[in-house]
Amino acid sequence: MKRILFLLASLGTLSLAAQAGPSGYHMIRKLPLGGEGGWDYLVADSAARRLYVSRGTHVMVLNLDTEKVVGDIPDTPGVHGIALAPELNRGFTSNGQANTATIFDLKTLQVLGQVQTGTNPDAILYDPASKKVFVFNRRSHDATVFDGATGNVVRTLAIGGKPEFAVSDSAGKVYVNLEDAGEIAEIDSVKLQITRRFSTQPGLEPEGLALDREKHRLYVGCHNKLLVALDLVSGRVAGTVPIGDGVDGNVFDPETGLVFSANGREGTLTVAHETSAGKFEVLETVPTQIGARTLALDAKTHNLYLPTAQFGPVPETTPEANTITAQGHHRHPHPPMVKDSFVILVVGK
Repeated sequence: MKRILFLLASLGTLSLAAQAGPSGYHMIRKLPLGGEGGWDYLVADSAARRLYVSRGTHVMVLNLDTEKVVGDIPDTPGVHGIALAPELNRGFTSNGQANTATIFDLKTLQVLGQVQTGTNPDAILYDPASKKVFVFNRRSHDATVFDGATGNVVRTLAIGGKPEFAVSDSAGKVYVNLEDAGEIAEIDSVKLQITRRFSTQPGLEPEGLALDREKHRLYVGCHNKLLVALDLVSGRVAGTVPIGDGVDGNVFDPETGLVFSANGREGTLTVAHETSAGKFEVLETVPTQIGARTLALDAKTHNLYLPTAQFGPVPETTPEANTITAQGHHRHPHPPMVKDSFVILVVGK
């Protein structure tokens, strides 16, 4: 999310899987899109059959059935995330370099306006219960909350840490992970106040989030290669499963009960689930491609879409190469992206 070009130390790609494994999931095709710019989040609108893909300074829009580009949302500098509000016919982007959120028309993709946010907006979501948009700002450690219909800012909410990803339960609660604190903050989306905080330990540096609304499970992808299942009723960790290195995105499929972790540094997709006995286990580790760290789920086909690219040699020295995170992990230098190598991997059954 915060890394527009993925951080990795190895090159190359993995070939398409010849056969499906125990979960049935395997890489079935690649969509070569090319173009300049990195990427971060992407989101699927299964009802409208569209896939929105952040591309650094703009958002590409694909038709989910034809898998062809059908539109573009321009002038979104440093775009990280895209949020959709079909009931309002509005979409929103978080523009990390401009400290703004863009509002656009879902049908025409026409830009309708801009909202000033805090510093370095990253995660963004629309909460149906409050009809508000939450933009989480990494550098100012707060959330800009505005009315989804009007774009009017209603509050700037301090959250006490560096936000990374957020989800809504659509029933009045928003959950955001605080990467530097190793916590999840629960926000009452109507009262606009933090109601609870949960530790993600033994998971460190939480990145991706996925929510099982029926079982009240929050799946947290952490940088120490753990997927933590947090029980939102008790506020305690219900279990963990091992995942690959470099997670940045997780999704949960409510129809199949499967949770997925995109592990971009090693180029794998972890497929896990909660058993009937309440235990958590990995069903399969699916080969993808180095750099595929975020993902989106098409609820209609159950296909997953993972963006990535090919990269050049890793620089020997960069400003961040000799720094470490608050948890003591070494940061990785940014490799250059090979021109026109951007692709979206389609993983399905």
